[in-house]
Amino acid sequence: MGTVRADAERNRARILEAAARLFADHGAPDVTMDDIAKAAGVGRGTLYRRYPDRAAIATALLDEHERVLQSALMSGPPPLGPGAPPADRLAAFYEAMIGLLSAHAHLVLATETGHSRFTTGAYSFWRVHLATLGVTPARLDVLLAPLAPDVYTFQRSQGLTDADIVESLRTLARAVL
Repeated sequence: MGTVRADAERNRARILEAAARLFADHGAPDVTMDDIAKAAGVGRGTLYRRYPDRAAIATALLDEHERVLQSALMSGPPPLGPGAPPADRLAAFYEAMIGLLSAHAHLVLATETGHSRFTTGAYSFWRVHLATLGVTPARLDVLLAPLAPDVYTFQRSQGLTDADIVESLRTLARAVL
């Protein structure tokens, strides 16, 4: 049983490593599941048993990055963690999310198919975080909308820097809270 489990873990690691490389080099929309299977050296059946589509692979790749951010929100130092005024915490959250998008927008884009943004655990967590800051239910998704990866990549394509985007979001945070 241990050999089967070790093989499965080795295949998982190879799949994620290959997908991360391909997504970074070519952009997720231009990478097929066959491309990933070939680069990982696994059969299609092995790939599809674990990951039904590219979005599932991208989600797996993002999980660790999102866990680190979630931990900082729950128990890290202020202003990202507890202890700072809500507007400062929201501004810090925006800055952290822009950092995540800056490093991993290609992965975040790959996770989104249809309305999947709204059904991920991370999105639900971000909504709860904003609610704990006092954001009303009607404003939750409005305040998360600027963090959509397609909005971020569009803004960058228009010449805005991460610092420009963060400053705009800080202004929004202060105006709302």
